[in-house]
Amino acid sequence: MKTFLVLAFAMYLGLLSAGAQQIEGVTHSGRPTGQVPFPLTEYTELANPVKTDMQHWQKVRKVNVSWGTTDIRYKKEVPAMSQVEKKIQLDGWKGERVSAQFVVWGNKNLDNLSFEVTDLKHQSSKKIISSDCMLKGFVRYVMTDELNKDGRGGCGARPNSLAFDSTLVADPIDHLTKSLVLPAYASQGCWIRVQIPSDATAGIYTGKVIVRNGEKVIDCLSLKVRVINRSLPAVNDWKFHLDLWQNPYAVARYHQVEPWSEAHLQALKPYMELYRNAGGKVITASIMHKPWNAQTFDYFESMVTWVKKLDGSWAFDYAVFDRWVQFMLDLGIDKQINCYSMVPWKLSFQYFDQATNQMKFISIKPGDEVYDEVWGKMLTSFAAHLKEKGWFDKTFISMDERPLKVMQATLNVIKKADAGFKVSLAGALHKELVDDLDDYCVALRMKYTDEQLTKRKAEGKVTTYYTSCEEPYPNTFTFAAPSDSEWLGWYAAKANLDGYLRWALNSWVIEPLLDSRFYTWAAGDTYMIYPGGRTSMRFERLVAGIQAYEKVRILEEEFKAAGNLDALKAIEETLNLFDEAQLEKVSSSEVVKKANQQINSL
Repeated sequence: MKTFLVLAFAMYLGLLSAGAQQIEGVTHSGRPTGQVPFPLTEYTELANPVKTDMQHWQKVRKVNVSWGTTDIRYKKEVPAMSQVEKKIQLDGWKGERVSAQFVVWGNKNLDNLSFEVTDLKHQSSKKIISSDCMLKGFVRYVMTDELNKDGRGGCGARPNSLAFDSTLVADPIDHLTKSLVLPAYASQGCWIRVQIPSDATAGIYTGKVIVRNGEKVIDCLSLKVRVINRSLPAVNDWKFHLDLWQNPYAVARYHQVEPWSEAHLQALKPYMELYRNAGGKVITASIMHKPWNAQTFDYFESMVTWVKKLDGSWAFDYAVFDRWVQFMLDLGIDKQINCYSMVPWKLSFQYFDQATNQMKFISIKPGDEVYDEVWGKMLTSFAAHLKEKGWFDKTFISMDERPLKVMQATLNVIKKADAGFKVSLAGALHKELVDDLDDYCVALRMKYTDEQLTKRKAEGKVTTYYTSCEEPYPNTFTFAAPSDSEWLGWYAAKANLDGYLRWALNSWVIEPLLDSRFYTWAAGDTYMIYPGGRTSMRFERLVAGIQAYEKVRILEEEFKAAGNLDALKAIEETLNLFDEAQLEKVSSSEVVKKANQQINSL
């Protein structure tokens, strides 16, 4: 089934490139979308597979507008609210971004639903938080599925989408669509994110949210933001080490542009700015063909061209690598360049053979004489190029989920080529590798010892963790609780880690705005942001958790310097709430809400 769909879609892409631009889009399940493929601005969501339960709507006599919570992905049904809320207050530090969600639902068609937010005015001064400092968007719906039937995770082949329950779920935040149609007997979430200026005066700011249908005002909501007299640093000064793997090839395919053309770079910019503005620190670079085989729809090509010359010697062209890295550095994503992978999931390496004038593959593995020879020459050349560019000190030779013996053999090749190379691994925790890896990232279920963490911090090494399709929760699937994403940053603070890694920022499925399901992982596992530079509920809450990490770090530094043991104990008690083993009993939303209240009170 998977092979058939891949081949069919390859033919479909061929038709697009041949000029058949009006061909109808199709999802991974082979379902026609009813619209042109790869929409960017306007698009139509897929039909709701869940039939409207009119019994629940019989008591709804009018159009309603109420503040909700960012913890809930509101369904198209009647929202479960104990009462309608017209007022809300958000609390945040200077420089922090805070979010709220309100919901519109009713028994009448709204053919032109829109909303605006006024400037927020300070309670006593002339200071304002401008509406220009806000993200405003509709929370749109995308098709999702569910965990595996045993409820223990979301890994494994999903060749038949009918084997899993499929529903529409709220996730993409659409800031590009300024108005939309809301049919009778349906609900619509609306998202507001307020960026508190770094120079804001502490105190309460008040404004209004005005909801309209066309020119007619439906309702007004009160929005207050309490600015706490504490400050977050600028994003580029955050210490949290955020590593979300970027897939530039997915953007080229979706935007239908030539890879690495100027049009490609322009298309990439809004997505990489989302990553940068979340505190992204690491550039993902592929230095060989398909480092992860075909785990994504848009596989990773090599950014380095390997050439076997007529005389049998090797040469390497870094033009694409340089273009990508320089583009990211110019955007301000400049801490680290992670280069994948000397040990790909399929041990087959592509190169251009001058003798036959064609691309060829060589199958070699760590420990083989030919492997050591070829990679030794590549790394020696690569080190020289990186030093010439001034990038050597921030470049890491990177692997993921590789066994201990393979890693040890690979490390020998790396250090023989240039002892100064830094090395990273996302995978299992091996005590034998703790001292050798400059960037070590292990699964949530694996725990570093206090001694390992202390030593690595003293040596300036990066120590993080990751989640994957294995965890039922916390996770970042499109059907997962939004608060799970915020939980991740808090946990990094609790575990005394430098940050967090997730394998896919934007490895999109065929039609990511419409259907987040994929062949092999639970829906949403392959991406967190959407075409058109759209953020998501998951991504916004992930950033909220990173901000919490920064708050904890700043408060701990202050209280340690002041010898405030009571405050330090309060922080410790707050962080101890973040235990993944307890999430079956206590929801992440409950834990996160309590933690935010406690930290904002210090």
